[in-house]
Amino acid sequence: MQTLYISLIVLLFLLAIADLVVGVSNDAVNFLNSAIGSKAVPMRTILIVAGLGVLVGAVFSSGLMEVARKGIFNPELFFFDEIIIIFLAVLITDILLLDFFNSIGIPTSTTVSVVFELLGAAVVISLLKLYETGEGLGGLKQFINVQKASEISFGILISVFVAFGVGAVVQFVSRLIFTFDYHRKLKYIGALYGGVSLSAITYFILLKGTNSITFLDQNIIESVLDNKLLIIGFSFVFWAAISQILIQVFRCHILKVIVVIGTFALALAFAGNDLVNFIGVSIAAWQSFILWQEAFLASGVLPSEFLMDGLSGEVQTPVFLLVIAGAIMVVTLWFSSKAQYVIQTGVNLGRQGEGQERFKPNFLSRTVVRYSVFVGQTFSQVLSEPIQNKINSRFAYPEKAFGYKKGVAKPAFDLLRASVNLVLASILVSLGTSYTLPLSTTYVTFMVAMGTSFGDRAWGRESAVYRVSGVFNVIGSWIATAAIAFTAAGVLSLIIWFGSYYAIAILLVFALVSIIKSALKHSKRVKFERDHKKFNKIDIITINEITKESSENIVKVISGVNNLLLDVVNNLGYHDLSRLKKSLKSQDELDVVIDELKDNVFYYIKSLEETNVEASKFYVLTLDYLQDMVQSLAYITRSSHTHVSNNHKNLLFNQIRDLKSVQRDLDEVYGHLVKAFQSQEFDSIQQLIADERKVLEKISNLLQKQIERIRDTENSPKNSKLYFGILLETKNLTKTSIALLELFREYYEEAKQEF
Repeated sequence: MQTLYISLIVLLFLLAIADLVVGVSNDAVNFLNSAIGSKAVPMRTILIVAGLGVLVGAVFSSGLMEVARKGIFNPELFFFDEIIIIFLAVLITDILLLDFFNSIGIPTSTTVSVVFELLGAAVVISLLKLYETGEGLGGLKQFINVQKASEISFGILISVFVAFGVGAVVQFVSRLIFTFDYHRKLKYIGALYGGVSLSAITYFILLKGTNSITFLDQNIIESVLDNKLLIIGFSFVFWAAISQILIQVFRCHILKVIVVIGTFALALAFAGNDLVNFIGVSIAAWQSFILWQEAFLASGVLPSEFLMDGLSGEVQTPVFLLVIAGAIMVVTLWFSSKAQYVIQTGVNLGRQGEGQERFKPNFLSRTVVRYSVFVGQTFSQVLSEPIQNKINSRFAYPEKAFGYKKGVAKPAFDLLRASVNLVLASILVSLGTSYTLPLSTTYVTFMVAMGTSFGDRAWGRESAVYRVSGVFNVIGSWIATAAIAFTAAGVLSLIIWFGSYYAIAILLVFALVSIIKSALKHSKRVKFERDHKKFNKIDIITINEITKESSENIVKVISGVNNLLLDVVNNLGYHDLSRLKKSLKSQDELDVVIDELKDNVFYYIKSLEETNVEASKFYVLTLDYLQDMVQSLAYITRSSHTHVSNNHKNLLFNQIRDLKSVQRDLDEVYGHLVKAFQSQEFDSIQQLIADERKVLEKISNLLQKQIERIRDTENSPKNSKLYFGILLETKNLTKTSIALLELFREYYEEAKQEF
């Protein structure tokens, strides 16, 4: 029996390692967003600073392990075997839930997930115990700490609104004071700003540390808590003096210093506050096993008879486990691509200026933006025009103030906003901790970042509807986190209760398969985005580069068109609906490629090194032709899928043979075309045009042949409609590619004459 439970404890620790990986991937957004978004220091430096913060915070987190043992339910009323079921259900649910949110790039709260997982599993086990004893539902409150769960839910809800509101107001005032051209002002008031910011961060570190370190003398903890104002005052004077020295003597950028120290502080807080979410359950299970094992060796008590009174007391967590957990977290920070994907969500929603939007607008976001514009216009009428002009001038956005360099990717926002994000998040989390208010560091840091971006006028008329939609999507996922965590953990605990070890084995296999599938899908998406990402290496484009850029676009689109046309014709011949469904997905991917290219037209033209109307026109027309080709193929793909889906008659053998003949001719032409554009050797363009004209002639002959076939033998109007449609759209596709080649030939010949 001991061997069996030892195996389960080992399993729980293996699950904890997996939970650490997926949890850190999601929570990295808390402390990396500001530093990465502002490009304050190189990425390697950011990760080193964050890693140190995580390691220190991991050691500080021992005292917070109480939440997993007794914060949500009353362990003294559960037997050892019941506690193990609860912990298993929680960990399996947490891994799957957080991995799902990582895969879609949404930052959620690991605190909320583990709290509601514990709550859901404990409620179900409690209900089963009540059913076995014949008691009513009224006995549930003796098992569950309802007050604690309510406090957590209410505290998190309030923190979301407070963080956004405070972030918006403070950033608005900060921008009025410093403007975007803040470098000159920092010479005079930078020391004051540094003193306020760094003293707030220092107090935050001290407060989080003294509340987390259980091996500190109680007198030291009480001394820190009783002398808050004195500590803040001395800290302000100290850091103001240090800031002045850094600015005047060492010529340091004080905002970069604030961002680096703030990143360390939030990483420390994350590890100290949230480590319990990842390993607290496993450590609680291990401590439960030790308590039962001692009793079993002494009296032979069975797991189903041993109540877990021991979990109600103080239990010290071994430091070596915390260090190991911290090391795993640091490794995850460095190598997790899903962590980078989640971070992109926060950076994208808070970035200054326009760009490609990730979220689609919805009814709610449109309504909010519409009424916000109305309120803003109404409020602006109250202010006089000189005051409005003065305020607007403070928000002028000169790029030279950012010190951008040609060929270097621009930061999403400036150092002033990054420092405000970190300082405000530190202050709000500190206040919540000092007043013992339960809150989520993820929710606070994310909503502060959204509030500061709103207050900084980053959400302009061009982007507001997308940003608001993104925020609503994230908040909606937070609500879903609680509901899904509660329900899923409850269901899994029920399955394990009745299915015993067989159920555990099946659930583990299911979890493993799900994570592997998720990893493969994520890897495929990352590869797709990397292959189709534009302007990731340069942001200033010369005229010479237009030929290369356009060639790459042509190769990408025509290769996709050619491969998809081959699939559709073959699948139509086999009347294979499942493969035609896959063709529809490939068509959607082609549509996305075209949309991304057209979304970037404005920025592409604007970034030209010199004004050149003809070059810009060439680039726009190239994309227009490529879009026309994709649209022609879209008709072929969707009409073929609809025909087969509706169970209409197969196309005749002769019709399929003719379509394949056209497709083979186009495949040969497009193969030579792709090779020519990949090698940047365009002397064969004229021959390619001639070959495509032969394809046009063949299509015309096939159209005439089908007309004659209808008069003599054809008796299926649906087949004729599909066949004519495919031939006509293939004809349009071929004509468009001829026009594209002619356009490129003209531009290439002019470019050769100029250079």
